[in-house]
Amino acid sequence: MPDHEKTNAFMRALRRAVQGEVRTDAVSRVLYSTDASIYQVEPYGVLIPRTVDDVHAAVTLAAEHGVPVLARGGGTSLAGQAVNAALVIDATRHLDKVLEINREARWVRAQPGISLGTLNAQLKPLGLKFGPDPASGSRAALGGVVGNNSSGSHSILYGMTADHVLSTDVILADGSRATFAPRTPAELAALAAQTGTAAEIERRMLALVRDPVNLDVIRTRTPRHWRRCGGYNLDRLTDGHGLSFRWPYDDRFNLAKVICGAEGTLGFMTEVKLGLVETPRLTGLSVVHFDALRPALEAVPLMLEVEPTAIELVDRHWLKLVENAPQYARLMDLFLQGRPECILITEFYGSTVAEIEAQQRRLAEHLRRHHVPVTAITELTDPTRIQAVWKVREAGFGILMGMRGDVKPLPIVDDAAVPPDHLADYITRLETYCRETLGHDVGYFAHASAGCLHVHSLLNLKLATDVAKLPEIVTYAGGLLRQYGGVLSSEHGDGRLRSWLNPEFFGPELYGLFKQVKTIFDPRNLFNPGDIVDAPAMTEHLRFGPAYRALPLTPLLDFTPEQGFDRAVELCNGTATCRQLTGTMCPTFKATRDEQHTTRGRANVLRAAISGAIAFDAPAVVETLDLCVSCKACKTECPSAVDMARLKAEYQGQYYRTHALPLRSQFFARFADLSGLAAGPLAPVANAVLQNPLARGLVNRVLRLAPERQLPRFVGETFDAWARRRPAQARRPEARPLVLVVDAVHTYNLPEVARAATRVLEAVGFAVAVAPFHDVGRPAMSKGALDQARTRLRRALDWLAPHAAAETPIVGLEPSDVSMLSDDALALLPDDPRARQVADVSQTLETCLWRELQAGRLAGVFKPQRGEVLLHGHCHQKALTGTRQSEELLTALGYRVTEAGSACCGMAGSFGYEAEHFELSMKMGELTLFPAVRAQPAETLIVAAGVSCHEQIAQGTGRVALHPAEVLARALN
Repeated sequence: MPDHEKTNAFMRALRRAVQGEVRTDAVSRVLYSTDASIYQVEPYGVLIPRTVDDVHAAVTLAAEHGVPVLARGGGTSLAGQAVNAALVIDATRHLDKVLEINREARWVRAQPGISLGTLNAQLKPLGLKFGPDPASGSRAALGGVVGNNSSGSHSILYGMTADHVLSTDVILADGSRATFAPRTPAELAALAAQTGTAAEIERRMLALVRDPVNLDVIRTRTPRHWRRCGGYNLDRLTDGHGLSFRWPYDDRFNLAKVICGAEGTLGFMTEVKLGLVETPRLTGLSVVHFDALRPALEAVPLMLEVEPTAIELVDRHWLKLVENAPQYARLMDLFLQGRPECILITEFYGSTVAEIEAQQRRLAEHLRRHHVPVTAITELTDPTRIQAVWKVREAGFGILMGMRGDVKPLPIVDDAAVPPDHLADYITRLETYCRETLGHDVGYFAHASAGCLHVHSLLNLKLATDVAKLPEIVTYAGGLLRQYGGVLSSEHGDGRLRSWLNPEFFGPELYGLFKQVKTIFDPRNLFNPGDIVDAPAMTEHLRFGPAYRALPLTPLLDFTPEQGFDRAVELCNGTATCRQLTGTMCPTFKATRDEQHTTRGRANVLRAAISGAIAFDAPAVVETLDLCVSCKACKTECPSAVDMARLKAEYQGQYYRTHALPLRSQFFARFADLSGLAAGPLAPVANAVLQNPLARGLVNRVLRLAPERQLPRFVGETFDAWARRRPAQARRPEARPLVLVVDAVHTYNLPEVARAATRVLEAVGFAVAVAPFHDVGRPAMSKGALDQARTRLRRALDWLAPHAAAETPIVGLEPSDVSMLSDDALALLPDDPRARQVADVSQTLETCLWRELQAGRLAGVFKPQRGEVLLHGHCHQKALTGTRQSEELLTALGYRVTEAGSACCGMAGSFGYEAEHFELSMKMGELTLFPAVRAQPAETLIVAAGVSCHEQIAQGTGRVALHPAEVLARALN
């Protein structure tokens, strides 16, 4: 291990040598100290390279200074191979390009930092994809996929990543560069005359695998099961005799096959060339239900006889956990019948629906003929429902790890695989050992078709007794796997979790060859040391252990469902769904591509703060949370339901108990009060002052507002004044009661929206009572002024509660206000029963009218419309209810509705008005919203419910967006 002085000298030299960022601050080291595993190891520093030359310089300098190097992608590793005491090189920000695609020959060259999801998105228009499909593929970096030799749900069809790797460009341990590709006999013969490190490595590796004794060891000691990624892939450098491969075997000598699966221990990949497969024309699913696990496992070999493309198992324990993740629970209704003990998701490919339906019938008949005790089969050919199944399945690990409390379903032997004929016996014996001998429960899901069942042991790693069980579980499982011809690692790799058992599992002869490989490539042990060979004990460097303690802290919000604020923070397990570039979650990460601005990054920093690794009120913690725009997307999109918006509010509330609330935050927290003073009779004066360059400049400097933004103009006649002067006869006596909550902007700046909403609601048959307040606490809560937010919320409940008790609908125009009443109120006032009453009847205008549509009460209210609508949903709306109701409502009017995309608009309340956030705000808008709006012809209606969305659209595109209320009012008969 380098000493402190040597490491500092290395970092200074590195900063001078690279264009990219070199980070050695405490927060950066925390951010890169964890992955998706149970481990935490703080690195010496982090390099964000801009070019391959940066990587070359880093590896060269590391060799000179004796500093270890760790190649890291998305940090989705489940076995701990993406953490180490080393210089972490994160390629995902800049080295993320597709370099070349050959459609005819079906291959692609790409850099290691591109995510597999992004790569496949670029290949999709060409009818191609990368075959292996790990569940983390939406955010896993290609370098990690290759480094782990990943597979996935379709491994019986596409095999392992090593089956598709054609060549790799690598920076070697001495800083030299190499391209490893298939070698012809002539090229191998020419190696003898070549100089350089790469040629020496190829000569020595060729000699190693062609030595008769070594060749016999490789053939006899390598596990026969084809789905393997443990150790080094020496078997792929032989003729394949006696070994099992699911994919056509390439017997040419190619060290790229050994770089694949090496987990970054042999070199740094800078480029990889991969073979591709054609995308299937159509797919279908048969979701086979069972009331017991063993019959399901015993059925797998039988089901394989009808040649499905995948069979995935999910058990009851997992299904129950999914019910607690709202976004995924809704999707289960599309394919689940009753409450089965487990299901086998069985997939078929075909050219026509009829072909797929024939395969589904063949499976059902095959199961009936062999008397398999199936309780139900859901057969799906609709792409939307099929996508729902896979979306739920792929979220499985995060949902499992989202269990509340200290007991977690840990992936200790989750990567093992056995021939499917032995799967039932292996699982039964392992389950019996865990439950009866060690005394803990287990859960299952994953790739039954390949004999790989992810077994999760329910343990509490904060207890020494449970930590002691870890090596016992792995050792016992290893013995069973050797007995049944299985493998310890089949897709997630060795890492810190399993490398320690490699000498015993592979035997001293084969393990000895692995050590020789490491020495040939990396004689000074600088690349990811301690991984695959010479590993530490698996119980070292646990993220949570018996010594872990959270600071005593009395929460200001209610975290009872999570069993406390600390455990709410600890819900983040690192699976990094927040790093994927689709969806709404973590819009600032999408714009910055910086780990610090993911939900995972913020949770890691918060966990460091509450455990004492960083001072709780350190500026770095404040800065980390500053770019969370509280969009709430993580509440539903994160499989573990990490609600960073609420965690941020709690942290800010705690912070401002001992620190002064900034003037700007006070201004926005009291925006409704200040607007009430400025609107009405004083509106001309207020507008004149705010439009005056000198006055506006002063306001901008004092409050640190972006000069590029324009504050909204105030109106002379507020919505309240308009509502008061309306004639009484406008309200029909037979109308149903409804409460309309109008926020400050729609009262004092844009009253035409509230007027339109009132006319629409009355036309539908409601008697509208306007709430006498315009702030339910959202602005104050967004700034961490929780006491002020609680006070405003109580005042709102005082008036709303009697209406809620009568089950009167409470309708809001601004989605963030609705989310305050329906969601955050329960955390602010957990002991006030009125909060639950109000939450149950609070809804957006669109939800209210969509329910009227479903009840058939909109007939004759609106004139048929024609034309196009581009719909942009507010983040809170998307997080809590989705935009489907808005889309169906506008479609019912006759419009053709297109979604603008899932990303945040970038304004996010006051965020986009703040000077230091303006540039990022606009960059967020450019992700999907601005391009979508600009692409629309002038006659297309741009529709958005959020006030801040309207402002952002106007600023970024020059187009005027309408509130749904305005669109509906225009269509009234």
